[in-house]
Amino acid sequence: MEVPVYFFTGFLEAGKTSFIQESLGDEFFNDGTTTLLLVCEEGIEEYEPEEFATDNVHIEVVEKEKHLTKQWLKYLEQKYKVRRVLVEYNGMWELGSFINNLPDNWLFYQSVMMADATTFMNYNANMRNLVADKLKVCEMVVFNRFTDDMDKMEFHKIVRTFNKRSEILYEYGPDKIVQDDIEDPLPYDMDSDEIEVEDEDYAVWYRDVNEETPDYEGKTVHIKGRVMNEGKFPKGCFAFGRHVMTCCVEDIEFCAVVARMDDPKKLKNGGWINLTAKITEEAHKVYGGENGPVLDVIKAEPCEAPEDEVAVFY
Repeated sequence: MEVPVYFFTGFLEAGKTSFIQESLGDEFFNDGTTTLLLVCEEGIEEYEPEEFATDNVHIEVVEKEKHLTKQWLKYLEQKYKVRRVLVEYNGMWELGSFINNLPDNWLFYQSVMMADATTFMNYNANMRNLVADKLKVCEMVVFNRFTDDMDKMEFHKIVRTFNKRSEILYEYGPDKIVQDDIEDPLPYDMDSDEIEVEDEDYAVWYRDVNEETPDYEGKTVHIKGRVMNEGKFPKGCFAFGRHVMTCCVEDIEFCAVVARMDDPKKLKNGGWINLTAKITEEAHKVYGGENGPVLDVIKAEPCEAPEDEVAVFY
């Protein structure tokens, strides 16, 4: 039998316990289904099982990340005859260490990230890799303890850097929760047939042109990047891109798209160019036969590297 797993992530005192407590106290959510609650982080708040809607909730405390083994989780499933799992996850642990050890019949069903708005920016500045780890997979982010003097756009931009589709809520208090309705404006004019991508906007362009390729069909782009034309490229093709850092130095990678011209070998491998090209969407060998953006080169001129060679998201 498949067992759905609900993850509640965030850092210490982010409001995870209160959120789960309220959920389990709701008769609609806690309808008697046998539930295992794994508590991987114990803060000031404590669970009050007597307030749960039913008594079919079994709590297990996980003190160390290494204890989350497939064998132990399977043992708990059999011990309690589990039909659902809720996880209050430790913000200092990477999600992959748990997800990779899920029993085969346990399904990653939903992830909600709770965040204390008063401390979130500090975590993002100092532990960005852990913030990204949680944001990448969550369906909802709840910023509690939000106040009128906080700029929603700053929080919104960080979430959208790692997750384009997550729902975002701002909780000003128990009686005031505001849903994020900020449209994500691109830093260039998509209504124009000519798109000018500034150096600091490469990462945003790269993500969007890959996710929303049809929107770019037939447009001309002016952009700076590097040439990679060594290796097994189809005739007349090369890789055009830049190194991009998503959250930390360890995840820097060369993020490129296919470019096409008559003689790409005349371009210096690794060199920087100002590129003017028309964008098309087509299935290409480099993309494993799947559709992707292809840049048909109109002009490619050698140039100096940008001030920051590694592109980043905002």
